[in-house]
Amino acid sequence: MSGQVYETGTPTEQPRRAGGGSRFAGIVGIIIGALMVIGGIAAWIGVTVQLSEENITVAEDAAFLQGAPVVDPLSAWAQAEVIQKHTLELTGGKTYAELDQDDPLRETAATASYLRTSLFTSIVAFGVALLAAGTGVIAILYGWSLLALGRRPV
Repeated sequence: MSGQVYETGTPTEQPRRAGGGSRFAGIVGIIIGALMVIGGIAAWIGVTVQLSEENITVAEDAAFLQGAPVVDPLSAWAQAEVIQKHTLELTGGKTYAELDQDDPLRETAATASYLRTSLFTSIVAFGVALLAAGTGVIAILYGWSLLALGRRPV
């Protein structure tokens, strides 16, 4: 384009590009976003593997996913709920905190509470993994937008 001549005889200027700051920020956003997506996927897989190694199966009297292996947030939720159901049936509707300290069912209620807490912790881990991956996708899209801005003539 440089050196072209209009009918008036004046040369044209090369179009300027937007500042390098937006391009740099775009590249950083894409890299960080990609790392977040990879980290989120790795965390999801890690929690899935750990749960599957426990060989937990959702009880047949669960509200949903009966007989399914506990390997994802929904099956973990279903099993946690059925544990609570069984424990409350066994303790006459009382939770660990409501049972007398010398009640022999208190240890059973405590164990059930620990199991439920572990399952709910895995559910939270799945959520954090999904949040990280989703935020990574957004960072990649913002980075890509900034890169496109950096290429646009001013």
